[in-house]
Amino acid sequence: MLRKILKTRLARGDEGIALVLVISIGLVLSILVIAGIAYAVGGIKYARTTQDTDASLAAAYAGIEEYQSRLAADPGYWRYGNPAADFTLSSGSSVSAPGAANPAFGSGVSQPWATVPGSSTSSPARFRYEVDNSKYAGSGVIRVRATGLVGTTTRTLVADLKQQGFLDFLYFTDYEIRDPIDSSLSCSAAYEWAVASRPNCETLQFARADTLEGPVHSNDTLLICNSTFNGAVTTGNPDSPFYNSVAGCSAPRFNGGPAKKSAVIGMPSTNSELKRETRTDVPEVAKVGCLYTGPTTIQFLSNGRMTVRSPWTKLTNTTGDPASGGSVPAACGTPGAGGLGSAGGQTVSVPSNSVIYVQNIPAAAGVPNSATSAQTGSGVTCKSPGGTAVAGNGLGFPATNEEPPSTSTTNPSYGCRNGDVFVKGTLSGQVTVGAENYVYVTGDLKYNDPRDDMMGLISQNAIYVWNPVTASDTTVLGNTNRRIDAAILSVAHSFQVQNFRVGGARGTLTLNGAIAQVYRGAVATTRGNTLTSGYLKNYLYDKRFQFAAPPKFLSPVTTSYGVSVWIETERAYESNGGVL
Repeated sequence: MLRKILKTRLARGDEGIALVLVISIGLVLSILVIAGIAYAVGGIKYARTTQDTDASLAAAYAGIEEYQSRLAADPGYWRYGNPAADFTLSSGSSVSAPGAANPAFGSGVSQPWATVPGSSTSSPARFRYEVDNSKYAGSGVIRVRATGLVGTTTRTLVADLKQQGFLDFLYFTDYEIRDPIDSSLSCSAAYEWAVASRPNCETLQFARADTLEGPVHSNDTLLICNSTFNGAVTTGNPDSPFYNSVAGCSAPRFNGGPAKKSAVIGMPSTNSELKRETRTDVPEVAKVGCLYTGPTTIQFLSNGRMTVRSPWTKLTNTTGDPASGGSVPAACGTPGAGGLGSAGGQTVSVPSNSVIYVQNIPAAAGVPNSATSAQTGSGVTCKSPGGTAVAGNGLGFPATNEEPPSTSTTNPSYGCRNGDVFVKGTLSGQVTVGAENYVYVTGDLKYNDPRDDMMGLISQNAIYVWNPVTASDTTVLGNTNRRIDAAILSVAHSFQVQNFRVGGARGTLTLNGAIAQVYRGAVATTRGNTLTSGYLKNYLYDKRFQFAAPPKFLSPVTTSYGVSVWIETERAYESNGGVL
């Protein structure tokens, strides 16, 4: 029967159609299979490419973090890099190879890459970075370009790294107690939260009228009476609420969020690092600053110049530590009666992105700038105006009719041989002024251009807002109010108003910048909300300090670098290491 049926079908001539149908179905199935395989393979390639793209960016981030860790271990690592790297060359940076080879400094086809620890052995993540330290001296910022490599994919990031430290805060203190130089009490400094009591220590408070427009940090416990904080507040106190309230006062207003615990930030012990910036024999000092000796007055002028009077100065740059030699570059002025020692001082250009340092007159005989032989004809005298017997520094301090706060022989207010600087005026430029003893702000100290100008004031001892009074406690000054544009750091003492207890109400002290100090410095006395003497506070944070710093501004004992700006840029290298 079956044979009959097949014979019948074949006889009808349908066998060709069946064959075509079978072949067609086979072709369709083959195309579907091939398409599926192609799609799967393409998906694998796409996934691989996407994975490598993401991983290479992560490797670039890892490179930035690895460079940060090197800076944390060695704060001087900003000096190192590959001098031949394109990014370094184009920025005009000055770098040298480190003593221990760093593969991340590779540049070019034949140069190495650093490997991200823990990455795949079959397809390791690698990175390179190039350093731009051309802005470090002026702003404290290091720019790093990092390129990540995974497989055949590269991606590049540029990051600005800035030291994290005192300039992160409008107001920073180590101890919330009165500065010992302003108190007759014998107080042993300790953090309130770490001891049972602090006998003979006077804790200063933030008062009702105080409004702080920026972040605040204290290693100690803040004492607050109804004050207003419009920025973040942190303390070293480990116990909530992290501050103490004054009895009878309303609660403080934390408009920037509640107070929080944060790590203790260590103060440097000295500002002598600034003096190092005035030496000509230190290779890494790219822009040598100006050294002045003994009492020195500086008035900044809005045209980028400054008038300096410094009668005791002999050499304005030195070599050796202690100094064994030196020079007198014209940029810092001419020592002696015809220049820096003259009655009117000498006008020179403000050192650009550099340092001015005023040192004590060296006591050792025969060393540069020592007092063993006075400047001939400079008229150096240790009398006050009018030639009276009152001790003075020969530069007009104390002022006529002024009663100096201290006339002690060990540390007088206006020591004739002390490294005190008296500063005022309008700055056009970027500079840091340091003093081995006191800094006195004797008038308004302002920026000519608030966008570009930047000032640092760093004293070993106190920084005073000059406020002279007579023996009967009346003010010598004829004006009120004071403005200071600067980042302020007192390494061993405080920022305070001179004679703040007397002399009557002086108006408002406006500070645009940042304050860092070991002890709390007082600026006024009040009765309720009424100012009775000194100045009311108007402290404003200079937000530029989130991204930049005055030249060579000092950092905490332990410091780290935070990233202030991230940006992905065009690729710097091919996967074979070739420069693009």
